[in-house]
Amino acid sequence: MRVFVAGSTGAVGKFLVPHLIENGHEVVALVRTAQKAKTLEVMGAKVALADALNKEELTAAIRRAEPEVIIHQLTALAGVGNFKKLDEEFALTNRFRTEVTDTMLAAARLVGARRFIAQSFCGWPFAREGGPVKTEEDPLDPNPPAAFSRILAAIRYLEDTVRRTVDLQALALRYGIFYGPGTAIAKDGSIVELVHKRRMPIVGDGAGIWSLIHTKDVARATVAAISHGDPGIYNVVDDDPAPVSTWLPALAEAVGAKPPYRAPVWLGKLVLGDGGVSMMTKIRGGSNAKAKRELAWQPIYPSWRRGFVEGLG
Repeated sequence: MRVFVAGSTGAVGKFLVPHLIENGHEVVALVRTAQKAKTLEVMGAKVALADALNKEELTAAIRRAEPEVIIHQLTALAGVGNFKKLDEEFALTNRFRTEVTDTMLAAARLVGARRFIAQSFCGWPFAREGGPVKTEEDPLDPNPPAAFSRILAAIRYLEDTVRRTVDLQALALRYGIFYGPGTAIAKDGSIVELVHKRRMPIVGDGAGIWSLIHTKDVARATVAAISHGDPGIYNVVDDDPAPVSTWLPALAEAVGAKPPYRAPVWLGKLVLGDGGVSMMTKIRGGSNAKAKRELAWQPIYPSWRRGFVEGLG
């Protein structure tokens, strides 16, 4: 099957493109520069050169490729991590999730693509009430922290667009919080660096539930979604949603760091802002039952407990 991949060179793309090729798919990978093209061509992919934010260029690239499936993995997450200014840091990713989603769906219709798969997120957007683990049927946060509001609006836009699409098969895969090579939770990642420096404390009770996912498992679930699952929304996370007070000390141990400090909420607000404190104390995790059932997918790392030891790169 011919698959057009936008977002082919990031932490997910480095696993996704080879996995697509291993499974017999013909890959056309979108890149902005010829330098990035060389790496993808060595993998066995064809390359489409275009600026994703240029509607005419992106549409032309998709028309030339004539894909049966389009995978939208575009984000701009390098260096992101200031919870007080997260909306500002996500400005480009928000554009990818809104205007670029519209461009790619319109191009998919022009070429008669069968399926459109877009990246969404379930690391913190669920309503911060009720049980600790949420399904795809549970509501998103009606009143997110101020610094997260534009991000959540873009996620809602993407998912609402997917739900409204009826003329082709559209799916949004809500990935959990990434770990693995090339992410913030990697041996050389920014979060692990903070853990080593003991600058990532457990704030308050540390009861915020994080749903994590290794990027290899993200790639495998995305490939599974090409041929499995009805249109709609899927949580793609591991089997082990856990509070910060559990997973953060385990991460420190796995990377040979000292245990994290504990900080009161008032101090956490000064350092991390309301959004960061919410991540540490209030957010809910996601259930992967639907994805495992309907996408016929099983994670290689069912738990971060094993993944932190074996899969950080």
